[in-house]
Amino acid sequence: MSQPPLSPVEARVLAVLFEKQRTTPDIYPLTVNALIAGCNQKSSRHPVMDLVESDVQAALASLKGRTLVMESYGASGRVLRYAHNLPKWLGVGEGTSALLAMLMLRGPQTAAELRANADRLYQFADLSAVEAYLDEMASRKEAALAVRLPRQPGARESRWAHLLCGEPASDAPSVPPARTADDAAALRAELAQLREEVMELRATVERLCAELGIEHRRSES
Repeated sequence: MSQPPLSPVEARVLAVLFEKQRTTPDIYPLTVNALIAGCNQKSSRHPVMDLVESDVQAALASLKGRTLVMESYGASGRVLRYAHNLPKWLGVGEGTSALLAMLMLRGPQTAAELRANADRLYQFADLSAVEAYLDEMASRKEAALAVRLPRQPGARESRWAHLLCGEPASDAPSVPPARTADDAAALRAELAQLREEVMELRATVERLCAELGIEHRRSES
């Protein structure tokens, strides 16, 4: 991203604004209380968050500074409300914005999962349309917006992650590094030293047994 990455809280706030604009347009733009409730939903969210008003207010202030969020008093003129500016800020269409919002709300997903989960935000013609959007997001000349993650063991499809918060943390199982020639040489030297110490200990035991007149049975090596 040419812009500084978003924080996880900023991404959640932005995605909730995009989601609620389409799923509950009658209450959009959102008040701070509605935003808090949307951010802390237990369903359709990963990870589940437990944000307080100060968290959301700080995120809103940062997003306003980057023109990603706009504020107004709405029709009532009494309660401050917030709207997003995601498509215009990124210079993308509604389909790309919907996929980004869903990735910010639910974390990495396969193309099939994204099509199903984003159904209320944008109507994709078919799975190949979602895949085309994702490929375009990953190959943008300005700055990539999404990345295909390494396929997990046993998984049939690769998952995708957004890049608005920077490179995603890898959740692949750690693999011990392969041993180098130097490692093998060091192990052989250590083994030789241990064998020498064992031989010295045996000699000491045999000498002590002889001095004390104790019969010593040497174990097979």
